[in-house]
Amino acid sequence: MNRRHFVSLSSLATASIPFSQIKQSTLKPIVLSTWDAGLQANKAAWTILGKGGKAIDAVEKAAMEIEATTNCCVGLGANPDRDGKVTLDACIMDEHANCGSVAFLERIKHPVSVARRLMEKTPHVMLVGEGAQQFAIKEGFNLEPQILSTEAEKAYKQWLEKSEYKPIINIERTNEHGPFAPTILDDGSWNHDTIGIIALDSNGNLSGSCTTSGMGFKMRGRLGDSSIIGAGLFVDNEVGAATATGQGEDIIRVCGSHIVVEMMRLGLSPTMACKKAVERIIQKKGAAAAKKIQAGFIAINKKGEYGGFAIQKGFRFAVCTLENNHQLIESKYLL
Repeated sequence: MNRRHFVSLSSLATASIPFSQIKQSTLKPIVLSTWDAGLQANKAAWTILGKGGKAIDAVEKAAMEIEATTNCCVGLGANPDRDGKVTLDACIMDEHANCGSVAFLERIKHPVSVARRLMEKTPHVMLVGEGAQQFAIKEGFNLEPQILSTEAEKAYKQWLEKSEYKPIINIERTNEHGPFAPTILDDGSWNHDTIGIIALDSNGNLSGSCTTSGMGFKMRGRLGDSSIIGAGLFVDNEVGAATATGQGEDIIRVCGSHIVVEMMRLGLSPTMACKKAVERIIQKKGAAAAKKIQAGFIAINKKGEYGGFAIQKGFRFAVCTLENNHQLIESKYLL
């Protein structure tokens, strides 16, 4: 996603809109995606949802749209691990509770599609590392060159000068370095991101996907929440769907997306359900430590109501409905 493309896409949306000013939709279809790149993802999803297509197809296409970008922290153009290699994680889940997940996957352009193929063609839920790559190749996915994008190579060389692990919160937002460009900032911190997508189609069925390259310069083999069903993503077609972004280790500790869906099952609105998951993280982490991290959730229930909540100010998510076309919303937050 180059800067010119992103600027033209952003013209589809208003400036960031306070959540309290958004009219909630009870119409189908609807799609939500995390962060600013969600505008691009939702546009791709809407080519399917807007024609009465299935949510599972929409969330896969949305994730693929972002995975294909070369200047983004999702996909093969992202920051590498500390050994200089890009590893990708993704999962997908449909209305029947079928799910597929891949992790520590190298040299495959669309991990979300490998996850879907795993879901549909095998009895397994998750494949990792070499096994995931072998499955992808067997299924006809191309093995891409093991090279870094120009931006990622520059960032990696700069990181090697100090080799400090110093992520910064909310850097996933568009900034002067370009949207999601894998660069190191002046204070030595770097950006990272996950994109999570959840959708409700015109038939009333829910699905979700989540894809990431994980934190830049992570330890070799590190795995966050994004490919873990119940942590980074969860769908229950009787209740709703939720996905997460942010500090993966802390989202895993509370099975964050599963908490959100279960809170909606108990009758909470999507916004309040996301808040409960955020509160659980802060309870486990402690308020002082939680101030140093970010974690956010978005959710849709069966009525088409949606919401989001984060630990700290700065989290945004994109929404597209029949009533509100391609909006970027400032999430509510706790700290």
